[in-house]
Amino acid sequence: MARTEPTTDNGKPHMQTSPGIARIVTVTMAALLLATTAAAATYKWVDDKGMVHYTDKMPPEAVDKGSVELNKQGLPVKRTDPAPTLEQRRAKVAEEERQRQLAREREVVDRRDRALMQSYTSEDEIDLARSRALATIDTQVQSAQAYSVQLTKRRVELEDKRKSFGDKPVPPAFEREMESIGEELAKQDALIAEKKREATAVTARYDADKARWRELRAIAQAKEGLAPTATK
Repeated sequence: MARTEPTTDNGKPHMQTSPGIARIVTVTMAALLLATTAAAATYKWVDDKGMVHYTDKMPPEAVDKGSVELNKQGLPVKRTDPAPTLEQRRAKVAEEERQRQLAREREVVDRRDRALMQSYTSEDEIDLARSRALATIDTQVQSAQAYSVQLTKRRVELEDKRKSFGDKPVPPAFEREMESIGEELAKQDALIAEKKREATAVTARYDADKARWRELRAIAQAKEGLAPTATK
């Protein structure tokens, strides 16, 4: 049986190309195209004096200065930022540390807010806790004041007794007791002043807790779509 060869329009035999040869030709052409494109690349960069340079490759001494790669039409296709300076690196490290510190502070605030909302269910409970704390401090102040009254009374007694000695020498034990009473009175005065400052701080802290609790509750109600309500 005769085989008919495919022909072109002019009657000459048509050469068939196998799929393998076609792939080889395609890959070769793509490689040649890439090589041509790469060879046509131009780098634009600026030196330390502000002069703009156009080169087909970046010189070693300018690699860290940053550049813009241009294609053969002069259009930018890739931008390389300059290497950061020592000051920029230090600033980046400082900023990262600042962000970490802020994150730690936010975590502390969030943890305290959670504890606040878990500790109290109403503003009345906060007021009650404050009253208890202030009552404890007041008891300590009253105890110190009562002790100071006793010490003062004893000192008056010793001063009256000292008059009875007249020109006679005052016994050393007497002087030591007078000195000890004076030191103890000073300690009690300092303790009372410290407790009063503590009471002021406690009042301020519970006032802040109450205000923050109110804010957090309003936020929670807003998320739930509820109208703010007073909780006494």
